[in-house]
Amino acid sequence: MNEKLSLKSKVLYGIADLGISLLTASIQFFLLFFYTDIAGIDPALAGMALLVGKLTWDAINDPLFGYWSDRTRSRWGRRKPYMLLGALPLGLTIWLLFSLPPGLTGLAAFLAVLVTFLLVDTAQTLVSVPYYALSAELTYDYDERTSLISVRMIFTVLGYILGAAATTAVAGIFLGMGWSKNAAYSGMGAVFGIVAVLTLLATIFGVRERVRPELQPAQMPAWQQVRQVFKNRPFVLFMLMSTIISISFTLLTSLLPYFLTYQLQMADQIPLVMLVMLATIGVFLVPWQFASQKLEKGPAYALGLGIASAAIIGAFLLPPGPTPLIYVIAFVAGLGFSAQYVFPWSMLPDVIEVDQAVTNERHEGIYFGVNSFLGKMTGALGIAASGWALKIYGYVPDAVQTEKALFGIRLFFAVVPVAAFVVALPLLIWYPLTRAKHAKLTNKPD
Repeated sequence: MNEKLSLKSKVLYGIADLGISLLTASIQFFLLFFYTDIAGIDPALAGMALLVGKLTWDAINDPLFGYWSDRTRSRWGRRKPYMLLGALPLGLTIWLLFSLPPGLTGLAAFLAVLVTFLLVDTAQTLVSVPYYALSAELTYDYDERTSLISVRMIFTVLGYILGAAATTAVAGIFLGMGWSKNAAYSGMGAVFGIVAVLTLLATIFGVRERVRPELQPAQMPAWQQVRQVFKNRPFVLFMLMSTIISISFTLLTSLLPYFLTYQLQMADQIPLVMLVMLATIGVFLVPWQFASQKLEKGPAYALGLGIASAAIIGAFLLPPGPTPLIYVIAFVAGLGFSAQYVFPWSMLPDVIEVDQAVTNERHEGIYFGVNSFLGKMTGALGIAASGWALKIYGYVPDAVQTEKALFGIRLFFAVVPVAAFVVALPLLIWYPLTRAKHAKLTNKPD
């Protein structure tokens, strides 16, 4: 069977990630900021509520939804029925997430954060786990997967740009209409929810799941599938490095608005700085795809993280006050982080062939479910750690910060993430699943 995909198929597959990434970026960059500076919620309490949600229901729903989609067989495919079911709830719950009323404290604040986040998480899981698992079925080719992911990542980065650069801009439009800050963020959530629903529908009705007569619904019991996942050595290494990188990246992105607002006193330029970084990520997606044809995926990913780390350390060394150098740093960081938007998503489908060689079944859903849980759990840990750091170092919302608070923001924005990236580099450089080994698994000549 021809494993090549048309450009149209790649574009129609990728467009859904514009909406998903729009929501992910708005949460990653601005949810903690919304809780602390708009809704007036204690940062440590908000972070703890998010973490509790991730360690309870989220530990179940990601693998569960993936397991269900692996066992599904319908005239519409294995994955798309779940995406259609979750599209509208995702749009509604993201609006609810940014609609918390001001003045919540104590248990009421904790429960409001917990419940709204769990609703969003459930809808996002129902949509995203089958969507990402679909990429492993559209093509089995090692390099064609990188091409598919590179096209999808163009939409991913565009979504991130909109989420990171347009969150405050869209809220600002509503503020200009005389709305309160809380109402403005609620309106922003509604707009972003509508965009997410529309882009998901474009993929659902535009992409045809590939017909593979040999592919039957998985029969292995769920507990055996999960056990097999943790016996898959390349996947275990992938999870380890992903955990380190994801927590660190979330620390960086969560504290970026605080760093720009209080350390550099450039709050009005937050959208522009983020636009420079994310646009650079988008520009370098294709060059990183070409790099993957010359290098193995792991070492190429390590090179990107090394470049980004150098830029972030440069940001740590900036003196207080506005400086145009932040735009140079944003560009270099974007160049490096562009690799992060290509390689993990093209490496993950490869480990599924390792599993298939042992089990004689395809378990895309369970793998992407476990990976989705891991990503969201580490994201919550990163946000929680950011909240704890702000609390420990004496951060006061919307006020002049002490030297201690500024140091805490700089430390957890730059030094801690870069130290973790350095720890992850050897895992990437010596990642065992190479192009040649993958070719043997799929019976293809190298």
